[in-house]
Amino acid sequence: MKKAILATKVGMTQIFAENGELVPVTVLQAGPCVVTQIKTEETDGYNAVQVGFGDIREKLVNKPLKGQFDKAGTSYKRYLREFRFDNAADYKLKDEIKADIFSVGDKVDATAVSKGKGFQGAVKRYGQHRGPMKHGSKFHRHQGSNGSATTPGRVFKGKGMPGHMGSVQRTVENLEVVKVDAENNLLLVKGSVPGPKKSLVTIKETVKVTR
Repeated sequence: MKKAILATKVGMTQIFAENGELVPVTVLQAGPCVVTQIKTEETDGYNAVQVGFGDIREKLVNKPLKGQFDKAGTSYKRYLREFRFDNAADYKLKDEIKADIFSVGDKVDATAVSKGKGFQGAVKRYGQHRGPMKHGSKFHRHQGSNGSATTPGRVFKGKGMPGHMGSVQRTVENLEVVKVDAENNLLLVKGSVPGPKKSLVTIKETVKVTR
């Protein structure tokens, strides 16, 4: 992997391509990210680049992280993530990674925490069928049978049941970069990206697997 960046989700819109096609896109505020630590094979056992994203006040940083930021000579950041770049040795402390690391046509993977839906029933959570809606049925959106009677006499593992919905990490692969606004650090990718507005999104180039 040679390309990766942290971003926040701005929202969705649509733009016209050069051929006149209307393309739905997600707007991402990508970077700038600052290199806060270089990890090497000799000191850490692997090669990686740690980057920080999103400025915050000093009072919001605990002492260990404050010492790390002070040592690197960077401002205090809200998010810290590691990227195992193939060219990690080329980076130095305080280097900036901006949206222009990507170009139009690149394929990327977007990782974020999906929207939380709270506690939901099986109809909404898994798309199960509802009961009769006539007056007096008393079984409108209640879950149906959960298992057999005496044999096997239990509910099988993995049965869709009511519970907490959403708020889990999800990755959407092979999204196409439609436009790069280097001046404003904006990335426009085709399609939707997990998470609500202002949520943290990790953008990585799609790694091609050869078989």
